[in-house]
Amino acid sequence: MKRISRISLTSRPALLGAVVMLALTSASVASADDGPGPLGVTADAVASLREARVGALFDADRAGSLAGGHFCTASVVHSPRGDLIATAAHCMNGADDLVFVPGYRDGRAPYGVWKVTRRFLPADWARDQDEDSDVALATVADLDGRSVERVVGGNPFVTGATTGATAVTLTGYPDSRELPIRCTNKPRGQSSTQQRIYCPSFTSGTSGSPWINGDHQVVGVLGGHEEGGATDDVSYSVVLGAQAAELYRDATAAS
Repeated sequence: MKRISRISLTSRPALLGAVVMLALTSASVASADDGPGPLGVTADAVASLREARVGALFDADRAGSLAGGHFCTASVVHSPRGDLIATAAHCMNGADDLVFVPGYRDGRAPYGVWKVTRRFLPADWARDQDEDSDVALATVADLDGRSVERVVGGNPFVTGATTGATAVTLTGYPDSRELPIRCTNKPRGQSSTQQRIYCPSFTSGTSGSPWINGDHQVVGVLGGHEEGGATDDVSYSVVLGAQAAELYRDATAAS
């Protein structure tokens, strides 16, 4: 199973990493818990209950030692049972047991560690890993008698939204960092099945990051073309259409 969830950028010079960190630190001043900040600027995500709907994915054997072990991003989406998360299909490859940690920061799980129980992948992805099908849903087991949505809330998973009609906010977990970053910008159509967005510093590990519009709806998931993008600055999502709607129906019917 692929652990570096986007195109590997580990050979990039160390100087670039320093520049990225400087940009993130400077941009964090503009970040606000209740506002998107300037368009196309990446900043540290401010810790809040709403932001905690986004979390990191880990192999289950890292549940007792989380620091440095996350490899993809996922988010809680609304469902009848309150147990559903959305991510990229390529984050769900393989048979490894996984856990989801909402609001993960600095090796800590402030809202618990949630075991992934079932995965739902589009047929075209399961058959030949078609990049136009790179979206997945999964259920997580209740913890202490409560669902994950009851603990942190969930954003509606919306299909058929018009690409570029409004700005969206991406929140994700780079492999190299122990807290999430966020960026707001307007997506654009890449093709009839793909959408793209300019947001700097979304490196390996941010696959699965939700694209959330101003109505707090998930209208994209970082993945798709080139498993989310071959550069740090331009990211992709499949257009959430009929296939994604069917996936949601299957996942909620089974949960």
